[in-house]
Amino acid sequence: MQDKILILLKKKEGYVSGEDISSHLNISRQALWKHIQELKDKGYDIEAVPHLGYRLASSPDRLFEFEVWRSLNTKVFGRKIFYYDTLTSTIDMAMDLGVRGAASGTLILAEAQTKGKGRLGRDWFSPKYKGLYMSLILRPSMLPPQASILTLLAAVSICAALKNSTGITSQIKWPNDLLVNNKKLCGILTQVIAETDRIDFVIISAGINVNNDKKSLLSNATSLKEQKKEEVSRVSLLQEILRELEGNYLFLEKKGASQILEKWRQSNATLGRRVKVYCQHKHIEGEALDIDSDGGLLIRKDNGITQKVMSGDVVHCR
Repeated sequence: MQDKILILLKKKEGYVSGEDISSHLNISRQALWKHIQELKDKGYDIEAVPHLGYRLASSPDRLFEFEVWRSLNTKVFGRKIFYYDTLTSTIDMAMDLGVRGAASGTLILAEAQTKGKGRLGRDWFSPKYKGLYMSLILRPSMLPPQASILTLLAAVSICAALKNSTGITSQIKWPNDLLVNNKKLCGILTQVIAETDRIDFVIISAGINVNNDKKSLLSNATSLKEQKKEEVSRVSLLQEILRELEGNYLFLEKKGASQILEKWRQSNATLGRRVKVYCQHKHIEGEALDIDSDGGLLIRKDNGITQKVMSGDVVHCR
């Protein structure tokens, strides 16, 4: 009912009488007043003037389902949303929903996470109403070894969405970070739940520093607000991310990974550099040459041998 009230209020710049709203929605004036108060509690600035009615003065930058769905225009991604004010982590909720059969494209959003997760068990700082903390459930028709391409797909999609929505150019640090001016803006985590020969579901999760203040960020991190010197609409950014993700995902299913790989190469910050990759209690050092068809990083070591790595912590040496 509240989304229907907002639709009516957003259609007009001026006031809408309470009688008109109540009549249109077939609810009492008392019920309308209660819904208006609840919307105000959620952060909507709704003015009420006797004999004129109600006017929506401003909407909060909250990731409510109604706000995300407005003008989203995706076919599947984000059409089913689970929204929470606070969660331990969107990944935990996505795992639970995935096991219970949630459809592909189901999106989990949280305004804050008490135990946000990064790679290798690290924490992701998730202050309330500042960042984008999301997990997307997918059920791709591919074999388990091919699923690593979805991490690259997520990276190029978010990279494009950032450019489209904010004008900010980011670079992808293999395998799953987005950088702006060599500082971390976004982390991506992909989890695959699979049997030997089939994928049950995949969770693509992302944490993006959007309106975080500089003083709250680590020295090697940045936010969109810090880069633009102004706040960014999280709803608009999320909508653009979902559009890019869905477009690239549908293309991947129809045409294969070649275009995703090329987009990744064009936006990467790793290839051509000397790197150290720490994995399995050892490290590999050399020049990052390329990525192969499944997203593995090819490193030419100092002895001339080229070695492929599929995961690890990358340090850009120069």
